Amino acid sequence: MKLTKFFFMIFTVVASTAFVGCSNDDDDTMVQVRVNGVVFDNGDDFNGDVDGDFTGNGGSATRTFVWLNNLTTADYNADITATTDGTFNIVVLDADGTTVLNRSLDGAVEPDSFSGVTDAGTSGVWSVTITVNSFNGDGSFSLSEGN
Repeated sequence: MKLTKFFFMIFTVVASTAFVGCSNDDDDTMVQVRVNGVVFDNGDDFNGDVDGDFTGNGGSATRTFVWLNNLTTADYNADITATTDGTFNIVVLDADGTTVLNRSLDGAVEPDSFSGVTDAGTSGVWSVTITVNSFNGDGSFSLSEGN
């Protein structure tokens, strides 16, 4: 049964990548999202601690990656420096596809950071979706296996 859920989650991640973009249609606006120092494609996978950052000049993007979490929770942190009303959102699904984290930050509005521990979930391959909309500024996020 777990193998079926794993393949369903991978299919969902792969299918969702067909509907995301890397920037607005306007060539002058963009957003770049990096994880562990590299610009990644949707569906990439990561093990261990995740350190991400993003920059934008008014663009929008959604990026999804999978992450191996051997524990049932994850520690998270996010921080933005934005000069407009753009938004940052992180959604984390556990190995069963259950949402264990869904948090957002709005540009130019306090607070400009958050941290904590996700809800408890099922260990294994987790899915992480980062969405940045009309974002002008920079920011960072991190995930590590919980306690």
